[in-house]
Order: sequence, then structure tokens, then C-alpha cells
Amino acid sequence: MQAIDLSHPVRTGMQVFPGDPSVEFRSAATVAADGFAVAQLHLGSHSGTHLDAPLHTVQGGAAVDAMPLEALMGPARIVSLPEPSVNTVLGWQDVSGQLENLLPGTIVLFSTGWSRHFDTPVYLEHPTFDTEIAERLVAAGVRLVGVDILNPDPTPGPAAPGHAQGETFLPFHDVFLGSGGGIVENLTNLGAVPWADPWFSALPLRLEGLDGSPVRAVAFRP
Repeated sequence: MQAIDLSHPVRTGMQVFPGDPSVEFRSAATVAADGFAVAQLHLGSHSGTHLDAPLHTVQGGAAVDAMPLEALMGPARIVSLPEPSVNTVLGWQDVSGQLENLLPGTIVLFSTGWSRHFDTPVYLEHPTFDTEIAERLVAAGVRLVGVDILNPDPTPGPAAPGHAQGETFLPFHDVFLGSGGGIVENLTNLGAVPWADPWFSALPLRLEGLDGSPVRAVAFRP
């Protein structure tokens, strides 16, 4: 079996969504002083490569520990969208040609190459995905979507009817998480997957009642 890691390393000071808790690791015990090593972790539930559970944006939605594991692993379709411009809005017409004959339950991973900007200000000016993409994927039976950007919606969201200027606006999340699906954000290295339709896994920590979790996202070739 071959495996390719699609996760950013989680480390002190790494980039997070604006306003989210910072990531900080501290030593709680050392081999030299205590005979064993233990680290103390401070981070948010959406740090690094992570899974958004429905509860993230849906009142009363499923928590991350309640999501069925079989929905978080399986055959995947990588949709390649190289070199989008800053703040580009990608529409259904940009992705539909690579989503033909999509079987229900297929995991769809969008590869834009934007992960090369991770930990820089440009990463916040990522491309976004039109709500129609979420609607069509839900209709096709897709339960898990992954992106190599901070957020399939704008960061921060633009003003919209009923929303104040600068308020976070998450229409893609609302549709996809509202259907009970999950979104994996901050993927990386998708361009290094050399085979078509890999097996994908993004299993979260079993964090009881929480809205998301860091994951170790991996593409496999059995």
C-alpha cells in the first residue's frame, strides 16, 4: 500500500482562521526531569487540517464524534483547479467536467494548489466555491468534501442581505453541513497524488459534542 500525507504539520504559531484560538505547545514533563515526556496543547477545534462537523454552522447539527466513520473514508475524486487568482469565485462550470459519473458516497477533493501560500497573508485571499457546487454535490450523494484552502467560503465573508459588513457569511457551509455532510479544510499536497481516484481518509479525534477536530488526512493506493 502507498500513502501520501495531505495534512499540514500542527505546530506552535501556525496560521489559523482569523479570531480562532492560537496554536501553542508547551512541555509539561521531560525525560530528563521526570523520566517521561508529556506535552501540553493549546489549540482550537479547527486548527490545521481539520474536519467541520454539521454542528460547526448548524444549530443542533451532528457533533464531530457523532459523524459516521464510514462517511469519512472511501473512494475519492480529486478535482484539479490549478493557479486560480486571488479571491476567485469558482462556479459549477469550472468543476463539472471533472465530476461526471460521480457515484453516491464518493469523496470530492478540490486541488487548487493554494496550500503553497499557507502561513502567509495571501492564504486568506483564497479562491471560494459557489453555493451551486455544494447543492449539486449534495444532490449527487456526496457526504464529504475536502479543500486545500482555509475555507470554501470567503474569509472573512462579504456583506450580504441580513448580514453586517465584515460578518462571516458561510453559504457553502450552510448547504453542505446543513445536509449532514462534512468539510475537510486546509488540505495540502493534493498535487502529489499520482493515481486517479485514491482511497481517502480523514478521521477526527473523538471529541465529545464538539464542532470539529484536527485530522490526519491521507490518500491511499491499496
